[in-house]
Amino acid sequence: MKTLLLAAALAAASIGAALAQPSSTGSGQAYPSKPVRVIVGFPAGGGVDITARIFTSKLSEIWGSPILVENRSGAGSTVAADLVVKSPPDGYTLMLVSIASHGIAPSMYSKLPYDTIKDFAPISLIGTTPNVLNVHPSLPARSVGEFMALAKANPGKIQYGSSGIGTSPHLSMELFKMMAGIDIFHVPYKGGAPALADLMGGHVSAMLGNLPEQIGAIKAGKIRAIGISSVKRSPLLPNVATIAESGVPGFEVTVWYGVAAPAAVPKPVLEKIYADMIKALKTPDLQQRLLEQGIDPAPTTPEQFAAFIRSEIARWAKVAKASGAAAQ
Repeated sequence: MKTLLLAAALAAASIGAALAQPSSTGSGQAYPSKPVRVIVGFPAGGGVDITARIFTSKLSEIWGSPILVENRSGAGSTVAADLVVKSPPDGYTLMLVSIASHGIAPSMYSKLPYDTIKDFAPISLIGTTPNVLNVHPSLPARSVGEFMALAKANPGKIQYGSSGIGTSPHLSMELFKMMAGIDIFHVPYKGGAPALADLMGGHVSAMLGNLPEQIGAIKAGKIRAIGISSVKRSPLLPNVATIAESGVPGFEVTVWYGVAAPAAVPKPVLEKIYADMIKALKTPDLQQRLLEQGIDPAPTTPEQFAAFIRSEIARWAKVAKASGAAAQ
């Protein structure tokens, strides 16, 4: 028994030492030996972008090397995904993936120029957050129930904004519409930030958007939060009821963010990125910064993340089919 325990301890030490060593990119240089790009599929100011910038600032400290966040928006982040899979598979181009790019897009776009499963190497989740049902203060609705009653009395007249066709604010609201039995009109934008700007300006009346991009406007009173998409209330908005407890039982949407690389990146490099991601996500200051934005840290193994992505694709395929939502 002692021999087995000693062998296990030596094996664990060996693995730990291996992960601690700089990984080679295949050129003989330690990774990273130059700046790494992290591609974000939405404009600056949205939930994906906010998460990317918070997370990469800590990972950059660990690496002692710059990380460049690049916003390549378009088509529900599929433009960014296509760029990443066609980049050199050396670990220097990564993607901040999300529910939009790796959960919803495979069902919304009939001809993606890549395979979401085969062409990416999922590394780890960063965290999860709810969507928030917000309305412009001029709308006479202070609860989910009042919003549904108003929508039923004015079918097709209330306009809601989203960060684009095939994004979580779009499909979340379509799911809400189906489950609540209401008819409201979709106005897609090119990202969460411009959609939020028009919600604050009263150009659209509602939005079911990511908490990180909307928390500032909520606290400033520029928009009114009336419902949370998660199963439990958010600690940042404890007085805002969940949509499920407000007359739409069973409604639940969890938004998520993670990191993935092109599938052909060498395994030692992927292992190095993963080890340092986990190190970053375990630091108290990064955890606090994420929690302040309403993001719950949720690191996973690459295998767990891959299985999670497959389950999300299956889930949102059902929603897309039932709602009839599709991107041209």
